[in-house]
Amino acid sequence: MEKKWKFPLMASILLCLFLLVTTFNMSHFSSIHTINKITSIFASQTITISINHVFSSPPTPTNNSTIPCLAYLVSGSKGELDQLWRTLRALYHPRNQYIVHLDLESPAEERLKLASNVADDPIFAKVGNVHVISKANMVTYRGPSMVANTLHACAILLKKSKEWDWFINLSASDYPLVTQDDMLYTFSSLPRNLNFVEHTSNLEWKEAERGKPLIIDPGLYSSKKSDIFWVNPRRELPTAFKLFTGSAWMVLSREFTEFCIWGWDNLPRTLLMYYTNFVSSPEGYFQTVICNTPEFISTIVNHDLHYIAWDVPPKQHPHNLSADDRPKMINANVPFARKFKHKDALLDRIDAELLGWSNEGFVPGGWCSGGPPCSEVGDPSLLKPGPGAERLRKLMNKIVRSKAFKKNQCK
Repeated sequence: MEKKWKFPLMASILLCLFLLVTTFNMSHFSSIHTINKITSIFASQTITISINHVFSSPPTPTNNSTIPCLAYLVSGSKGELDQLWRTLRALYHPRNQYIVHLDLESPAEERLKLASNVADDPIFAKVGNVHVISKANMVTYRGPSMVANTLHACAILLKKSKEWDWFINLSASDYPLVTQDDMLYTFSSLPRNLNFVEHTSNLEWKEAERGKPLIIDPGLYSSKKSDIFWVNPRRELPTAFKLFTGSAWMVLSREFTEFCIWGWDNLPRTLLMYYTNFVSSPEGYFQTVICNTPEFISTIVNHDLHYIAWDVPPKQHPHNLSADDRPKMINANVPFARKFKHKDALLDRIDAELLGWSNEGFVPGGWCSGGPPCSEVGDPSLLKPGPGAERLRKLMNKIVRSKAFKKNQCK
């Protein structure tokens, strides 16, 4: 009988010991988890310190985790291949992501040439961060096809990389006024949830001329480019949401971009359907989405980070920048300006005086291990910010500390 009970007894003792050890480990793990959770709460509170102090002494990025990644869409149309290529190279940094797009109005030869240029560039090929939209979209000025093209680029960028922090849309007639080292250095000091979206709910004449007419954008179904056209009847302004308007150029956080693309909330799709027959959709869609979503209102900075010169009274398009605009453009301390003519002498001055670039290779930066012109890819986390970083920091101090930012801007 004693022999019969020995095995069950030993098994019971071992089982009890196993349970005791497991219970101790789980309680120990729970304690560590609790401590980590409390620590993370205090850490998050530290990160969300007052915006007033975020630029008081901008930190010098010391590792990859502190330096953001930017995702650019650079788009163009017929005859803008060379202009787009110059803008792309002026913007290039191996840390960022890039989508380039020539719309369907561009001849097939231009689109094939763009794809060939990207594929044949040794640095683009080595880093693999420049992507060409091969199936071109038809884009109609003032139409919702511009919004569709922007969302298409956002979706591709979200698929290509999980690392980027901000999405920036530019055209071939835009040009940077600071280096990418300046941009990355300055944006390292910013909360990653900020959205730079110029907006207003004061529609004025746009209420009757933009909000109430119904339009058709041929770019949504036609392979030939033509202007939008108006249809009857007119409509009343919506009551389920409030309309906003503003600039078509913006810097969107990854969090807000995912909100627009992944669709866990129906508002972005509802507004996309509404703006399908809206004149100048690019100047209202993202503004209306973000200002009707409470969780993002506190993240908006009411600025498009561009210098744009409008005639008085303003016309449909801003005027092309010239040497006369240079002082105001530089004093604006913004990272981008538009519109520029192709091969304008002012672009050469920007290259020489602001970017330190000879228009060969790429704009110099800390990553250029081969020296200017940049011919080899070094460490993308090495930044060499120049005078542009200080100008950009002044702008950020001004607009992020402004009363408009601290209060609920979407009114």
